[in-house]
Amino acid sequence: MMPINKYQLVSAVGLALFFSAGASLAQSEKNCRALPDHATLQAALDAAVAAEGSGLDFDMWATLVNRDGVVCAVAFSGDDRGAQWPGSRAISAQKANTANSFSLDGLALSTANLFSAVQPGGSLFGLQHSNPVDTSVAYKGPARNYGQRNDPMVGNKIGGVNVFGGGLALYDTDNKIIGAVGLSGDTSCADHMIAWRVRNNLDLDNFGVSVGGVSGVAERPDNIIYDITPNPDGGAGNSAGGFGHPECLNTGDETALPAVQ
Repeated sequence: MMPINKYQLVSAVGLALFFSAGASLAQSEKNCRALPDHATLQAALDAAVAAEGSGLDFDMWATLVNRDGVVCAVAFSGDDRGAQWPGSRAISAQKANTANSFSLDGLALSTANLFSAVQPGGSLFGLQHSNPVDTSVAYKGPARNYGQRNDPMVGNKIGGVNVFGGGLALYDTDNKIIGAVGLSGDTSCADHMIAWRVRNNLDLDNFGVSVGGVSGVAERPDNIIYDITPNPDGGAGNSAGGFGHPECLNTGDETALPAVQ
């Protein structure tokens, strides 16, 4: 057998890594086939931001994850990646991961539905600490690709649990959950409202009669709920139904959002 010199070895290792990375990318793309691509998410986000008048009128980040929690697309609505809060990129992915992680074919829970439930004494107390964000995914570079088709988060699992408005599960025409969308960049109430419009624009709110939620409203089962009254002893207040969310600046009318399909 002919000896292999170090240059041949380096070349062989490089080729192996190249083909391995290509196989991983192909697998990631296959896993995301049920979800819209970057351009479709971008268009849905831009239309949703333009249509929603609540909150502070800030630009937004949006992230899609598939049912396995793999990030499939990331987009922003501003002129560049600095036109919206930089910290909201990771938060949008965290919200998408949360809505996907705690929703089922028959039950949709928005991140807005979790605020009161995770407070001390709530039915899901401590949930927000259960699945930390993978910072090696959230802050992977290069930053110039953030929000682009090749955003470094794409193809990776972000993890994280977020418990205020902006994350919604996605349902296909068979009423099956296929992942989730997360929005961040404004008040948590506006994040929810814009996420709702993005989901509707993507035609992935196909609940039919088989998917329920905690809101008690069949047309909007996982809508944000404002039923918190002040707690005389302090703290986050008391939610009558256990799944309430605080109101925000320029809260908006959640009952005017499009009904699910």
